[in-house]
Amino acid sequence: MDVDVRTDILIERPLADVFGYASEPANAPSWYANIRSARWCTAPPLAVGSRFAFVALFLGRRLAYTYEVVELIPGERLVMRTDEGPFPMETTYAWQAEGSDRTCMRLRNRGTPSGFASVAAPVLAQAMRRANTKDLARLKELLEAPCAPGDW
Repeated sequence: MDVDVRTDILIERPLADVFGYASEPANAPSWYANIRSARWCTAPPLAVGSRFAFVALFLGRRLAYTYEVVELIPGERLVMRTDEGPFPMETTYAWQAEGSDRTCMRLRNRGTPSGFASVAAPVLAQAMRRANTKDLARLKELLEAPCAPGDW
């Protein structure tokens, strides 16, 4: 069974601010509750072929994986993939301006789990949806704060 989870949120910040913050891998631990660390494996700036290593804790398990950027349209779409582990994943960020100071951000995770993960796919999808909803809420909170990143 494939897993395909889509979550979106409206953030009261200009698109450039949301894109700039959310697309920087080093910022991921600040808004993703499950990501413990993130580091560039290739030199910045962000481009197709960029790679980043993440360490996460999900459903009580430590996961280490490397994402590679496979599509980038700055300010519009970022697609990353990992082929590692029992659950190869594709993560897509999409942004759309809703006026000059509001941005709709969509987070999509999809993949085809194998082994035991395939049996647990419905549970994984629910857990991912809950986590993504919380993560986007945290991103919104950070970016809408009176002294948000980028305001310094």
